[in-house]
Amino acid sequence: MSIKVNGKEVDWVENETVKQLLKRMKYTFPLVVVKVNDEVVPRNLFDQVTIPDNAKVDVIHMISGG
Repeated sequence: MSIKVNGKEVDWVENETVKQLLKRMKYTFPLVVVKVNDEVVPRNLFDQVTIPDNAKVDVIHMISGG
């Protein structure tokens, strides 16, 4: 059982939330957009939405600059 995070295959953890996955993957960017199976997960639901087995997860960190 596995999921793909930004194209990399990683172990799937039952009942793992988006927030827990970000912590496990060491994504510490202050501004991120997360898509699970091509659906954007609202930031306020990161600690409620769980990642299903075989999911495709895209984590996009926002960069600002000038």
